[in-house]
Amino acid sequence: MKIRARDIFSGAEKARIRQAVEAAEAGTSGEIMIMLVHESDLYREGQLVGAFSLAGLAALVLSFSLSYVTIWFYIPVFCLLFVPSLYLFKRFPHLKLVFLHKRRIEEAVRERAVYGFFQKGAHRTEGETGIFIFISLLERKVWILGDRGIHGKIRDDFWRSLTRELTEGIKGGRAAEALLSVIAKCGAELTRHFPGRTGIKKHPSDEVIF
Repeated sequence: MKIRARDIFSGAEKARIRQAVEAAEAGTSGEIMIMLVHESDLYREGQLVGAFSLAGLAALVLSFSLSYVTIWFYIPVFCLLFVPSLYLFKRFPHLKLVFLHKRRIEEAVRERAVYGFFQKGAHRTEGETGIFIFISLLERKVWILGDRGIHGKIRDDFWRSLTRELTEGIKGGRAAEALLSVIAKCGAELTRHFPGRTGIKKHPSDEVIF
């Protein structure tokens, strides 16, 4: 079934995440934003290829089972089975990932993360010191983007380690705990390089964006 981003965290977990962001930002001019989406793309080609494959295989099995191995039997059965097959892939979207290349999925998540970074104004922080944590649930992938003011002072392996920690936490059913840990580490790094809050926050709240 389709994953609902809003249902991933309980009310108590959302409150803890908000408090963690507030604490992480308390001693720094940097800011942290978090965004969750159901999926980074509709992957319509995955749905279509999956539905074609499933309907085609099922029609072929029926043709041999009923000893009607003719195109006049196969095509009508295929057409009848295609619509329910397509519905199945829409109902259970994780199935379509099997029919997609890994690079296609990675590019979709990266593009959606960059879009979200600018869409939600993470680039409009004081000194360009915003950190944008992006989570795409269907793909179970994470992108952590730091603005231009950060990259010169924080090493790339730091971002990779946080991405790996949060990804593993989501896959292991510990999304909230992993996110809280990543927020704290981001806050510590921001405080070390950009101490003191001298500006006014540009985004409306520290709530997770769904």
